[in-house]
Amino acid sequence: MALTEAQIAEYAQTRDTVRAELLRGAARTTARGIHHTALISGDVRRTVDFYQGVLGFPLTEVVENRDYPGSTHFFFDVGNGNALAFFDLPGLDLGPYAEVLGGLHHIAISTTPEEWTAAKSRLDAAGVEYVEESGTSIYFKDPDGARIELISDPLGVMYGEPVV
Repeated sequence: MALTEAQIAEYAQTRDTVRAELLRGAARTTARGIHHTALISGDVRRTVDFYQGVLGFPLTEVVENRDYPGSTHFFFDVGNGNALAFFDLPGLDLGPYAEVLGGLHHIAISTTPEEWTAAKSRLDAAGVEYVEESGTSIYFKDPDGARIELISDPLGVMYGEPVV
């Protein structure tokens, strides 16, 4: 469903109002950072092969999920003290990845420009389709359909503009 010009203008006005009334910029946060983001994996080995083998994120830990016996909880180092984690949930009849309100749209992971270029080559070699945007971002789906962005801008910057 495409938005009308009037709807687009209304959303722009709402954005401008939120920016004017609520934007705090570089105010001090109460958090230290994201400890880990956890996704669901349909196959542990396939996920490790992709994230470690293709993207170059080292697997750092594999444990049983404390909340679901038989399930595996595993972690990848994505730099700067941050982790990307996964659960497999064997025995549950989960459907395919879907965007839902409150769900995941994509995860953006910062890399150096050199690593970004190398990752593109590895994605090509693995036959993973991706879309390149603005010369600094590539978007693709992981083996379970979650959207991932690799962005060569530094942390706290998006397309040359500070966001933190």
